[in-house]
Amino acid sequence: MAVLGAGSWGTTFAQVLADSGAQVTLWARREEVAREIRETHRNRAYLGDHELPDALRATSSIDEALADADALIIAVPAQSLRETLGTWPTLPAVPVLSLTKGIERGTDRRITELLTEAGGADRSLTGVLSGPNLSREILERRPCGSVIACPDAALAARVASWITAPYLRVYTSTDVVGVEIAGAVKNVIAIAVGAATGLGHGHNTTASLITRGLAEITRLGEALGGRRETFAGLAGMGDLVATCSSPLSRNHRLGLALGRGLDVAAAAAEVGQTAEGVATARAVAEIAERLGVDMPITRAVVEVVDHGAQIDDVTAALLARSVRPE
Repeated sequence: MAVLGAGSWGTTFAQVLADSGAQVTLWARREEVAREIRETHRNRAYLGDHELPDALRATSSIDEALADADALIIAVPAQSLRETLGTWPTLPAVPVLSLTKGIERGTDRRITELLTEAGGADRSLTGVLSGPNLSREILERRPCGSVIACPDAALAARVASWITAPYLRVYTSTDVVGVEIAGAVKNVIAIAVGAATGLGHGHNTTASLITRGLAEITRLGEALGGRRETFAGLAGMGDLVATCSSPLSRNHRLGLALGRGLDVAAAAAEVGQTAEGVATARAVAEIAERLGVDMPITRAVVEVVDHGAQIDDVTAALLARSVRPE
């Protein structure tokens, strides 16, 4: 099978598959990254001095990666995925699993929609993996759970069978929409929680934001056809708690930097890697407005990252909202 994308999460998941006994080819956009993985079994730009399995192969040739692949795993950032797909051949008619968490800005497409629309993937064979999956902890082979959602239960079970590494426990679902929305929107909420922490607020504030953030995610997910129970599980609450509370979370760290007074560009530079919540926030807000879904925390993040609003002003506006039933 082929993992397409050699960033932190793509390379880490390639290790998971190799530890599960699969023959894995990892595609890297840059030849120097592929060569380093082949020759030294390391991806220092993303994973430092961590040693990758000897069996893991790497290439910068997409044709080589796709040749004879019986499954594809997509780990390309959401906002560059369409452009990247445009440089690839049409994806073959094999199971395709998305690891990417985000919504395309400008089109409001979910990642599985983008893979079928721009990549030619077979919709009936396209699924998503999501959950509390901080890549550094998984790289260190620390135990966690995740959810694989596919259009039908048989495919979800087939995809889940790829993962037998003892440190990653996989559950299955047929709620592709719910799992994708949960994975995308939690990044936006994590920015808000990080910003509150950066401002010096305490656990009451972060717990309130996480809880009300879950309510926003659930409202939007249900409006798009997701199932309510999905948002109470690993892909919903589980992923939200991990992303909002861990210093390993890029979106949380970006929020922390914003709360300390940095602007978005400086905060992103400090984080150093893609924080999907910045670009996803506006797309989520647009979908919510179109559907008439109330998402005040998301709107507040948009005001900060897109319109330069001050964190203190946005926080005050959230607290000044009129009383309403929970």
